[in-house]
Amino acid sequence: MVVTRDTTIGEVLAEDMGAARFFFEIGMHCVGCPSSSGESIAEACVVHGTNEDELVSKLNEYFQRSEERRVGKECRSR
Repeated sequence: MVVTRDTTIGEVLAEDMGAARFFFEIGMHCVGCPSSSGESIAEACVVHGTNEDELVSKLNEYFQRSEERRVGKECRSR
């Protein structure tokens, strides 16, 4: 998954619930509420007064590492 400022919180969490920790770290404790699931990362960062570029970067790093671990497991199991 590649996260952008327009990616919704719901899309991120649908891909991997482990990513919720990045929202919690910046004070977004409402990630489970129905309205937040349709909110873009940019919108959420404005509401919470946080830097969207930093959050997007952290999420993309997280998903990249997750993909690398998945591919590594597949290679070892062959």
